[in-house]
Amino acid sequence: MEIVKSILSFLSRKEVYGLAIIILVSIVLYHFGKIFIEKIIVSGKNAYERKKRRTIVNLISNIFKYIVFILAILFILDLYGVDTKALITSLGVLGAVLGLALQDTLKDFISGITVIMDNYFVVGDIVTFNDFTGEVIDMGLKTTKIKKNTGEVLVIANRNIDQIVNISQESANVVIDIPTAYEAKTERVEKTIAKIITEIKKLEGIKKEPKYLGISSLDDSCVKYTISIICPQDNQWQIKRDALKIIKTYYEKDKIKIPYNQIEVHHEQEI
Repeated sequence: MEIVKSILSFLSRKEVYGLAIIILVSIVLYHFGKIFIEKIIVSGKNAYERKKRRTIVNLISNIFKYIVFILAILFILDLYGVDTKALITSLGVLGAVLGLALQDTLKDFISGITVIMDNYFVVGDIVTFNDFTGEVIDMGLKTTKIKKNTGEVLVIANRNIDQIVNISQESANVVIDIPTAYEAKTERVEKTIAKIITEIKKLEGIKKEPKYLGISSLDDSCVKYTISIICPQDNQWQIKRDALKIIKTYYEKDKIKIPYNQIEVHHEQEI
Protein backbone atom coordinates (compact mmCIF):
# COMPACT_ATOMS: atom_id res chain seq x y z
CA MET A 1 0.00 0.00 0.00
CA GLU A 2 2.82 2.36 0.81
CA ILE A 3 4.25 1.87 -2.67
CA VAL A 4 0.86 2.66 -4.27
CA LYS A 5 0.51 5.77 -2.11
CA SER A 6 4.00 6.87 -3.09
CA ILE A 7 3.23 6.41 -6.79
CA LEU A 8 -0.09 8.27 -6.50
CA SER A 9 1.59 11.03 -4.52
CA PHE A 10 4.27 11.33 -7.22
CA LEU A 11 1.73 11.39 -10.04
CA SER A 12 -0.42 13.99 -8.27
CA ARG A 13 2.42 16.50 -8.29
CA LYS A 14 1.87 19.42 -10.63
CA GLU A 15 5.31 18.97 -12.20
CA VAL A 16 4.44 15.40 -13.25
CA TYR A 17 0.85 15.53 -14.52
CA GLY A 18 1.41 19.04 -15.88
CA LEU A 19 4.33 17.80 -17.97
CA ALA A 20 2.23 14.92 -19.34
CA ILE A 21 -0.65 17.29 -20.19
CA ILE A 22 1.63 19.77 -21.99
CA ILE A 23 3.24 17.02 -24.09
CA LEU A 24 -0.14 15.44 -24.92
CA VAL A 25 -1.75 18.78 -25.83
CA SER A 26 1.27 19.68 -28.01
CA ILE A 27 1.04 16.39 -29.93
CA VAL A 28 -2.73 16.71 -30.42
CA LEU A 29 -2.42 20.39 -31.39
CA TYR A 30 0.23 19.64 -34.01
CA HIS A 31 -1.70 16.65 -35.41
CA PHE A 32 -5.04 18.45 -35.80
CA GLY A 33 -3.34 21.68 -36.86
CA LYS A 34 -1.63 19.83 -39.71
CA ILE A 35 -4.93 18.24 -40.80
CA PHE A 36 -6.60 21.67 -40.74
CA ILE A 37 -3.80 23.22 -42.82
CA GLU A 38 -4.07 20.42 -45.41
CA LYS A 39 -7.85 20.78 -45.70
CA ILE A 40 -7.81 24.52 -46.37
CA ILE A 41 -4.78 24.56 -48.67
CA VAL A 42 -4.38 21.29 -50.60
CA SER A 43 -7.29 21.58 -53.06
CA GLY A 44 -6.36 23.10 -56.44
CA LYS A 45 -7.75 23.57 -59.93
CA ASN A 46 -5.02 21.70 -61.78
CA ALA A 47 -2.05 19.39 -61.18
CA TYR A 48 0.49 22.21 -60.94
CA GLU A 49 -1.70 24.18 -58.52
CA ARG A 50 -2.14 21.09 -56.35
CA LYS A 51 1.64 20.48 -56.31
CA LYS A 52 2.26 24.08 -55.35
CA ARG A 53 -0.28 23.94 -52.54
CA ARG A 54 1.16 20.64 -51.28
CA THR A 55 4.57 22.33 -51.02
CA ILE A 56 3.03 25.23 -49.09
CA VAL A 57 1.38 22.72 -46.73
CA ASN A 58 4.75 21.06 -46.06
CA LEU A 59 6.40 24.41 -45.39
CA ILE A 60 3.65 25.76 -43.12
CA SER A 61 3.51 22.42 -41.28
CA ASN A 62 7.24 22.67 -40.58
CA ILE A 63 6.85 26.23 -39.25
CA PHE A 64 3.84 25.18 -37.16
CA LYS A 65 5.83 22.26 -35.73
CA TYR A 66 8.62 24.58 -34.54
CA ILE A 67 6.09 27.01 -33.02
CA VAL A 68 4.34 24.22 -31.08
CA PHE A 69 7.69 22.86 -29.90
CA ILE A 70 8.90 26.26 -28.66
CA LEU A 71 5.60 26.97 -26.87
CA ALA A 72 5.69 23.54 -25.23
CA ILE A 73 9.24 24.16 -23.96
CA LEU A 74 8.23 27.57 -22.54
CA PHE A 75 5.20 26.09 -20.73
CA ILE A 76 7.34 23.26 -19.32
CA LEU A 77 9.96 25.72 -18.06
CA ASP A 78 7.23 27.88 -16.51
CA LEU A 79 5.81 24.76 -14.86
CA TYR A 80 9.14 24.11 -13.17
CA GLY A 81 9.42 27.67 -11.92
CA VAL A 82 11.69 29.18 -14.55
CA ASP A 83 11.03 32.89 -15.21
CA THR A 84 10.09 32.58 -18.89
CA LYS A 85 9.65 36.35 -19.35
CA ALA A 86 13.24 36.97 -18.36
CA LEU A 87 14.24 33.99 -20.47
CA ILE A 88 12.51 35.42 -23.56
CA THR A 89 14.31 38.73 -23.02
CA SER A 90 17.61 36.89 -22.71
CA LEU A 91 16.80 34.88 -25.81
CA GLY A 92 16.47 38.13 -27.75
CA VAL A 93 20.13 38.92 -27.03
CA LEU A 94 21.11 35.28 -27.54
CA GLY A 95 19.21 35.26 -30.83
CA ALA A 96 21.32 38.12 -32.18
CA VAL A 97 24.49 36.18 -31.32
CA LEU A 98 23.14 32.94 -32.78
CA GLY A 99 22.04 34.83 -35.87
CA LEU A 100 25.65 35.62 -36.64
CA ALA A 101 26.78 32.08 -35.83
CA LEU A 102 24.00 30.40 -37.81
CA GLN A 103 23.95 32.56 -40.92
CA ASP A 104 23.80 29.57 -43.27
CA THR A 105 20.84 28.05 -41.41
CA LEU A 106 18.98 31.37 -41.55
CA LYS A 107 19.74 31.59 -45.27
CA ASP A 108 18.19 28.13 -45.66
CA PHE A 109 15.02 29.24 -43.86
CA ILE A 110 14.69 32.44 -45.89
CA SER A 111 15.42 30.64 -49.16
CA GLY A 112 12.82 27.97 -48.35
CA ILE A 113 10.16 30.66 -47.99
CA THR A 114 11.41 32.50 -51.10
CA VAL A 115 11.07 29.35 -53.22
CA ILE A 116 7.36 29.20 -52.42
CA MET A 117 6.66 32.90 -52.77
CA ASP A 118 8.43 33.16 -56.15
CA ASN A 119 7.08 29.83 -57.53
CA TYR A 120 10.67 28.69 -58.10
CA PHE A 121 9.72 25.03 -57.82
CA VAL A 122 7.24 22.84 -55.92
CA VAL A 123 7.03 19.23 -54.73
CA GLY A 124 6.62 17.04 -57.82
CA ASP A 125 8.62 19.28 -60.17
CA ILE A 126 11.58 17.90 -62.13
CA VAL A 127 14.74 19.89 -61.39
CA THR A 128 18.46 19.73 -62.14
CA PHE A 129 21.23 20.44 -59.63
CA ASN A 130 24.68 20.24 -61.25
CA ASP A 131 24.51 16.87 -63.08
CA PHE A 132 21.72 15.45 -60.89
CA THR A 133 18.21 15.47 -62.36
CA GLY A 134 15.21 14.24 -60.43
CA GLU A 135 11.83 14.94 -58.83
CA VAL A 136 11.42 17.21 -55.80
CA ILE A 137 9.95 14.81 -53.21
CA ASP A 138 10.18 16.92 -50.06
CA MET A 139 10.87 20.48 -49.10
CA GLY A 140 11.51 21.76 -45.59
CA LEU A 141 12.73 25.01 -44.10
CA LYS A 142 16.37 23.91 -44.31
CA THR A 143 16.67 21.39 -47.12
CA THR A 144 15.11 20.15 -50.34
CA LYS A 145 15.15 16.46 -51.35
CA ILE A 146 15.43 15.43 -54.98
CA LYS A 147 14.88 11.83 -56.09
CA LYS A 148 16.39 10.49 -59.30
CA ASN A 149 14.37 8.09 -61.47
CA THR A 150 16.91 5.38 -60.50
CA GLY A 151 16.13 5.83 -56.80
CA GLU A 152 19.02 7.98 -55.50
CA VAL A 153 17.99 10.89 -53.25
CA LEU A 154 19.98 14.13 -53.11
CA VAL A 155 19.53 16.49 -50.14
CA ILE A 156 20.30 20.14 -50.96
CA ALA A 157 20.54 23.07 -48.54
CA ASN A 158 17.91 25.66 -49.52
CA ARG A 159 20.54 28.40 -49.74
CA ASN A 160 21.72 26.72 -52.96
CA ILE A 161 18.44 27.25 -54.84
CA ASP A 162 20.17 29.61 -57.27
CA GLN A 163 21.98 26.53 -58.64
CA ILE A 164 18.77 24.55 -59.17
CA VAL A 165 17.17 24.60 -62.63
CA ASN A 166 13.45 23.85 -62.84
CA ILE A 167 12.73 21.97 -66.06
CA SER A 168 9.17 20.83 -65.24
CA GLN A 169 7.49 23.70 -66.99
CA GLU A 170 9.38 22.92 -70.19
CA SER A 171 8.47 20.17 -72.63
CA ALA A 172 10.62 17.07 -73.02
CA ASN A 173 11.48 15.66 -76.43
CA VAL A 174 11.55 11.88 -76.12
CA VAL A 175 13.44 10.45 -79.10
CA ILE A 176 13.17 6.69 -79.64
CA ASP A 177 15.30 4.73 -82.09
CA ILE A 178 13.53 1.54 -83.19
CA PRO A 179 16.03 -1.18 -84.21
CA THR A 180 14.61 -3.14 -87.13
CA ALA A 181 15.93 -6.10 -89.13
CA TYR A 182 17.30 -5.37 -92.61
CA GLU A 183 14.98 -8.02 -94.00
CA ALA A 184 11.88 -5.88 -93.30
CA LYS A 185 10.86 -3.75 -96.25
CA THR A 186 11.00 0.01 -95.51
CA GLU A 187 7.50 0.66 -96.83
CA ARG A 188 6.06 -2.05 -94.60
CA VAL A 189 7.95 -0.80 -91.53
CA GLU A 190 6.77 2.78 -92.08
CA LYS A 191 3.14 1.60 -92.27
CA THR A 192 3.58 -0.11 -88.90
CA ILE A 193 5.23 3.01 -87.45
CA ALA A 194 2.22 5.08 -88.61
CA LYS A 195 -0.04 2.77 -86.57
CA ILE A 196 2.36 3.05 -83.60
CA ILE A 197 2.24 6.86 -83.72
CA THR A 198 -1.58 6.78 -83.83
CA GLU A 199 -1.58 4.66 -80.67
CA ILE A 200 1.04 6.80 -78.88
CA LYS A 201 -1.12 9.90 -79.51
CA LYS A 202 -3.71 8.39 -77.15
CA LEU A 203 -1.32 8.37 -74.18
CA GLU A 204 -2.08 10.85 -71.41
CA GLY A 205 0.13 13.95 -71.40
CA ILE A 206 1.09 14.02 -75.09
CA LYS A 207 1.34 17.71 -76.04
CA LYS A 208 1.94 17.45 -79.79
CA GLU A 209 1.43 14.75 -82.36
CA PRO A 210 4.41 12.32 -82.32
CA LYS A 211 6.56 12.53 -85.48
CA TYR A 212 8.28 9.91 -87.58
CA LEU A 213 11.72 11.38 -88.32
CA GLY A 214 12.91 8.71 -90.77
CA ILE A 215 15.89 6.36 -90.76
CA SER A 216 18.57 7.62 -88.36
CA SER A 217 21.30 5.02 -88.94
CA LEU A 218 22.27 1.84 -90.74
CA ASP A 219 24.03 -0.24 -88.10
CA ASP A 220 25.84 -3.56 -88.49
CA SER A 221 22.83 -5.64 -87.50
CA CYS A 222 19.82 -3.33 -87.86
CA VAL A 223 18.21 -0.28 -89.40
CA LYS A 224 17.14 2.36 -86.87
CA TYR A 225 13.86 4.15 -87.51
CA THR A 226 13.35 7.20 -85.27
CA ILE A 227 10.26 8.79 -83.76
CA SER A 228 9.94 11.94 -81.62
CA ILE A 229 7.41 12.51 -78.81
CA ILE A 230 6.79 15.90 -77.13
CA CYS A 231 5.50 15.53 -73.56
CA PRO A 232 5.76 17.08 -70.06
CA GLN A 233 9.14 16.70 -68.34
CA ASP A 234 7.69 15.02 -65.28
CA ASN A 235 5.96 12.34 -67.38
CA GLN A 236 8.62 11.59 -69.97
CA TRP A 237 9.92 8.32 -68.47
CA GLN A 238 6.45 6.77 -68.17
CA ILE A 239 5.53 7.88 -71.68
CA LYS A 240 8.74 6.37 -73.03
CA ARG A 241 7.99 3.05 -71.29
CA ASP A 242 4.43 3.05 -72.65
CA ALA A 243 5.67 3.93 -76.15
CA LEU A 244 8.22 1.08 -76.13
CA LYS A 245 5.47 -1.34 -75.13
CA ILE A 246 3.32 -0.11 -78.03
CA ILE A 247 6.26 -0.46 -80.45
CA LYS A 248 6.97 -4.05 -79.39
CA THR A 249 3.29 -4.98 -79.53
CA TYR A 250 2.83 -3.70 -83.09
CA TYR A 251 6.13 -5.15 -84.32
CA GLU A 252 5.04 -8.56 -83.02
CA LYS A 253 1.56 -8.15 -84.53
CA ASP A 254 3.00 -7.23 -87.96
CA LYS A 255 5.76 -9.86 -87.65
CA ILE A 256 8.62 -7.36 -87.96
CA LYS A 257 11.80 -8.57 -86.28
CA ILE A 258 13.76 -6.55 -83.71
CA PRO A 259 17.36 -7.85 -83.93
CA TYR A 260 19.33 -8.76 -80.82
CA ASN A 261 22.90 -9.83 -80.22
CA GLN A 262 23.58 -13.56 -80.35
CA ILE A 263 26.60 -15.54 -79.16
CA GLU A 264 27.79 -18.75 -80.78
CA VAL A 265 29.44 -21.28 -78.44
CA HIS A 266 31.71 -24.05 -79.84
CA HIS A 267 32.68 -27.07 -77.69
CA GLU A 268 36.26 -27.68 -78.94
CA GLN A 269 34.99 -28.87 -82.31
CA GLU A 270 36.43 -27.97 -85.65
CA ILE A 271 34.44 -25.33 -87.44
